[in-house]
Amino acid sequence: MTSQASANPASASPASANPASASPASANPVAATTVELSCQGRVVADYQVNQGLPADVSPRPFLFPVRTLAGTEVTELMPPDHLHHLGVGVAVPDVAGQNFWGGRTFVRGQGPTRLANHGVQQHVSWSGQGDDHVIQTLSWRGADGRELLRERRAITALPVAGGRCWALDLGFTLTNPTGAAVTIGSPATNGRPGAGYGGFFWRAPGAATNRAVFSPTARGEDAVHGSRAAWVALAGTSPGDRPWTLVFLPGNELTARDRWFVRDREYPAVGSALAWDQRLAIAAGASTTRRVVTVVADGRLGAGQVRVLVGQILAAAEIPRLTRDVLERAVE
Repeated sequence: MTSQASANPASASPASANPASASPASANPVAATTVELSCQGRVVADYQVNQGLPADVSPRPFLFPVRTLAGTEVTELMPPDHLHHLGVGVAVPDVAGQNFWGGRTFVRGQGPTRLANHGVQQHVSWSGQGDDHVIQTLSWRGADGRELLRERRAITALPVAGGRCWALDLGFTLTNPTGAAVTIGSPATNGRPGAGYGGFFWRAPGAATNRAVFSPTARGEDAVHGSRAAWVALAGTSPGDRPWTLVFLPGNELTARDRWFVRDREYPAVGSALAWDQRLAIAAGASTTRRVVTVVADGRLGAGQVRVLVGQILAAAEIPRLTRDVLERAVE
């Protein structure tokens, strides 16, 4: 289901955070839109576009809330610790020097610095939309309005056998429409070791307790952060004694070779890093594609249970093009 409102509705919490500072670059004729994604007869995610966000969060589409089948929310929007964390989406801190992540920019020799370099991901068109999926074209424009990337994004809510979980399949292709190479960087490539974030990013609820992050071979933030792994799981318990588990899997070979960015101490989040320790160059006219499949489960799963679940998903071939061969590319 799709709903539309004015570009800055009074009831929209992102816009109301600071409507006076909404980015002029993000103002376009398309009204604020929310697309509901359903799975197994339940609305499990809202995809929000053109929500009148302030310029310094780098306005972009996002998924919020995302819910388990039992209705537990497993995302957070604009938390006080990081106002630019917007549920689930694609965000990059450095595209040719422009900030599509939000907040401050890490400048070599200076550290985090407030710059007038915040870009915007503008909606261009829908090329597919249904109860369980959207396909969208986006234009990534810098603070000066210049288009740096053109993106095709596909998001699908998929059923998973067993009844306690479903999967969010998010894939995106970034194409360079300029006449020269465009490079993607991160704070790590600009001099801050270990901060290689940027790409797919999922901010989980900060109020969740008993948090844990683990992979097939490691446990804890320090061990999993920066690793390659066939899957990464993040678990927590939301208020009201509502436990949940998220299992992130690389959906193609390029993503499997990227490293995982994880947090569970300061805040809970998982991302797949496009530029962990070196810049990613996209030649003029060229493209690069990434895909992350996230299993959203009620209950707290341990490592053994996640292994069984992933094995069942692969054996049943429930998720298109997600194969054991792809996951094996993630081995260190």
